[in-house]
Amino acid sequence: MTATPTEIVAPPPRRKMNILFGLTLIGLLIFLWVVLGFSTDSFWTPLNISNLLRQGAMTAILALGQTFVIITAGIDLSVGAIVGFCTVIIAWLLQAGIPLWAAIILTLAIGVAIGAFHGFGIVHMGLPPFIITLATLTSLRGIGLLITNGSTISITDESFSNFARADFLGVPSLFWMVILVAIPSFVFLHLSRWGRYLFAVGSNAEAARLSGVNVKWMIYLAYILSASFAAFVGVLLASRIAIGNATQADGWELQAIASSVIGGTSLFGAVGSVHGPLIGAFILATINNGANLLNVNSFWQRIITGLLIIVIVFFDQLRRRRSN
Repeated sequence: MTATPTEIVAPPPRRKMNILFGLTLIGLLIFLWVVLGFSTDSFWTPLNISNLLRQGAMTAILALGQTFVIITAGIDLSVGAIVGFCTVIIAWLLQAGIPLWAAIILTLAIGVAIGAFHGFGIVHMGLPPFIITLATLTSLRGIGLLITNGSTISITDESFSNFARADFLGVPSLFWMVILVAIPSFVFLHLSRWGRYLFAVGSNAEAARLSGVNVKWMIYLAYILSASFAAFVGVLLASRIAIGNATQADGWELQAIASSVIGGTSLFGAVGSVHGPLIGAFILATINNGANLLNVNSFWQRIITGLLIIVIVFFDQLRRRRSN
């Protein structure tokens, strides 16, 4: 009997493993905060905690968008370039006198268009995700530099530039944006049939197709979500730095992938969550913040991140072998 799409569900053991892994990540984050609290007097100051939350917020949103793609066994190397490019677009629109709300909507629409382009390249042109998103990475950097003539565009709208520096109920506004994105993402990925379809595509695309899942549409959706989240981060970054600069967010795609993998997303597809990448992003932000407070060479931060990725991917491979 042929299964219908609604019959595709995540197995209970995997859900239990996700919960256990999430608790482990939270424990690791608490451990890092306790250690740094004893190691330096400035870690627990309100100013540093606010900076830490702001540092991790944008990476967390970027990692969440990346997770949708990785669950389908894909990859999006363009998210950092999209962030930088979108800082240029919104700064250029505001400079041209476009109302703020319209500039934000147009910038987000560009993110949707970029994601749709990636989906088209993968589904209809047969290009590997690595290639199409790498091409976008280099192209967007170049287009952004052409628009700005290699310079920057200043943002003079104070209501916009003050948003990223503001607090609400004592919590940075950028962190509230993480919550704003995380709640609907959780409903989509874990409580809706569309989320189940994403996992099914990542597990076995052909089996998902035979079960009635529109695999092509789900690939489109994953890359549109990833690029849209990156465009949203571009808007937030433009608010924080008050300029449009095509070279901003260089290397952020690697931070997003690292946060997602540290959060338990499998690079082989079909395994991932919403909470994991968010916690992973703040683990990386805590490591970077702590290293700065302890005057540790910044190169060690990259080494630690790389070692974390190696260890987690190694254990992910062990888990896959045992499940097989």
